[in-house]
Amino acid sequence: MSQQAFFFDGTRCSGCKTCLFACKDAYDLDVGTMYRRVYEYAGGETKRNERDGTFETTCFAYNVSIACNHCDNPVCVQVCPTEAMHKDPETGLVSVNERHCIGCGYCHLSCPYSAPRVDRDKGHSVKCDGCVDRVTAGEKPVCVEACPARALDFGPADEMAKKGERAAIAPLPDPAATVPNLFIKPPDDARPAESKDGAVSNLLEVGFRSTAEVRATKKEEME
Repeated sequence: MSQQAFFFDGTRCSGCKTCLFACKDAYDLDVGTMYRRVYEYAGGETKRNERDGTFETTCFAYNVSIACNHCDNPVCVQVCPTEAMHKDPETGLVSVNERHCIGCGYCHLSCPYSAPRVDRDKGHSVKCDGCVDRVTAGEKPVCVEACPARALDFGPADEMAKKGERAAIAPLPDPAATVPNLFIKPPDDARPAESKDGAVSNLLEVGFRSTAEVRATKKEEME
């Protein structure tokens, strides 16, 4: 089996978050744990034209559904001191060996997509493994099958690449660093990766913090 990948169609996603909840239900995840997140990215402004009183707007908004991207160059695997985080040579899916993981959090700090998280109650990292048991049985991940708009797909990376481009839209980072196996058909209003034109408007919902924010918090705690 070749490298597996996700595909996301940004022109079809309505932001319903069925993918997110299907994953949480399938894996009985608690309130604070999500393997898949749906970012609401928005920006622009509306201004009144002083000459004629009309309003002009540059506002835009779109959704991005994302889980672990099972990267070609997964930094989470590189920094793991116990080799608990590993990439399957056959499927290319990245998962955690719970028996070896010591919960150090290096994987979370290094991942530009914030995919791995440390579950302090369990004492080890947790993340999307691409529904590896379903995939090896010839099925699609639960998030893909649950999407009512068919905005998600999953399969061999070369097939997913025919549907879209390697993930390079905001609020995602530049794909060059890790080469994510996520291919996207961007919505009309999509901004390029690392764009400052907008911001994630549902930060509390997705529990998202950038690597810089995590490091800043750590620094504050140490001082």
